[in-house]
Amino acid sequence: MHNFLPIAYFENQFVPFEEAKVSIATHALHYGTGAFGGMRGIPDPQNPDQILLFRLDRHCQRLSDSARFLMYDLPADKIQSTIVEFVQKNRPSTSFYIRPFVYTSDLGIAPRLHNIEKNFFVYGLELGDYLSPDGVACRISSWYRQEDRSLPLRGKISGAYITSSLAKTEAVDSGFDEAILMNSQGKVCEASGMNVFIVRQGKLITPGFEQDILEGITRDSILTIARNLGIPVLERPIDKTELLIADEVFLSGTAAKITPVRRVESYELSTDRPITNSLREKLSAITENRDADYKDWVHVIPLKET
Repeated sequence: MHNFLPIAYFENQFVPFEEAKVSIATHALHYGTGAFGGMRGIPDPQNPDQILLFRLDRHCQRLSDSARFLMYDLPADKIQSTIVEFVQKNRPSTSFYIRPFVYTSDLGIAPRLHNIEKNFFVYGLELGDYLSPDGVACRISSWYRQEDRSLPLRGKISGAYITSSLAKTEAVDSGFDEAILMNSQGKVCEASGMNVFIVRQGKLITPGFEQDILEGITRDSILTIARNLGIPVLERPIDKTELLIADEVFLSGTAAKITPVRRVESYELSTDRPITNSLREKLSAITENRDADYKDWVHVIPLKET
């Protein structure tokens, strides 16, 4: 049962969440011609009259870029100003998640992106831990990640997530928490909605963009933090066997934050995770606006009139 925030942005206005509805004939519903973003927000632990959003500018730019794949010109600053107002109207009092969505809103049956109406909405819900912070068990999915030559993987295109859905359900139905997908070259790609990291011999390793991964914002943040902490970083292909003998494995994403992997298939991984824990503690401090070196990553939204 989800606790949705009471106000949504829909068809260029703010309305009660229950009134934000689309027709069953909506084009995007049939063809997956939508793209979404996702960002976390928390009440400021030091000031309850403020809300903190993590890397709002990057999230808005990525959604604007995703909209371009749909031939929709939606400036990042328009997305950002809408989200700020959305937060101020809802005044959330606990950790929450924002879902902005761009889509072909016409009513029709022809798959196309030209000569068709596009639109943009925003809603939110309360959200705690998406995955267990104690660690998850992962299986190697029988489903493979799509290729960028057949689908714009640098955007969070809604239609692409059928593969994630199949992989996630396959994993859960077979007794695991999460799936790890390989790409068409047989290399480790990503989880159902998260990037993948491993640690070997003190080095932090993650697949590069050429491996058909999503350009994750949490991923980018982790790489920057690791370099600033003096942790050696490698972006390169990862073989399946490396997952089984890695010193540490973790997943990253807006919803998942940094989630350690405790088991891959039947291989138990070490519970000693010094690099994972160091990165997780640092990321938590940054998102709570407790780290002066990363103040520019946190967007502060005042809830009271000034």
